[in-house]
Amino acid sequence: MTKTSLGTLIEPGTLRMERTLPAPIERVWAYFVEPDKRAAWLAGGTMAHEIGGVFELRFDHTRLSGEVAPDRFSACRSPISQTSRVIQIEPLKRLTISWGSESPNASEVSFEFTPEGDSTRLVLTYRRLPDRKETLSVASGWHAHLDVLDDVLHQRKPRGFWTRHAELEKAYEAQLPA
Repeated sequence: MTKTSLGTLIEPGTLRMERTLPAPIERVWAYFVEPDKRAAWLAGGTMAHEIGGVFELRFDHTRLSGEVAPDRFSACRSPISQTSRVIQIEPLKRLTISWGSESPNASEVSFEFTPEGDSTRLVLTYRRLPDRKETLSVASGWHAHLDVLDDVLHQRKPRGFWTRHAELEKAYEAQLPA
């Protein structure tokens, strides 16, 4: 399995991750906007394809890799629904969504897609992280989800989501500023 760099804080409350994914941009895009494909690495649910459109992310972490969530994430042992909103959508280029709350101050996550031959360069930027604890959780969670996506795109069995999450949390704890 390929080693990937950890994400970085590019300013207070803003995390950036970069990843080269092993598939053409059209295939990668489908794994972000088609709920059945998105369910394989992040969350199923529904999808909106217009700015302002509201949609549901339905997380079922146990189905990602077969691992049951540890006690501290026991709420993730059952499916969890989250309402999000499309902030920006440019097919095959960019998708920005609110993360959860409909509040104007909700966190948001942007995905930028750039073709690189038979691969796709993904830049994920997560904005409005309120504190270090949330930053560590978001960083390790997104990193673990992207690892599962990488496995799915390689057509191999996804690595253990929760095992990977725990490893990454320690790595981010050591890297991110206190």
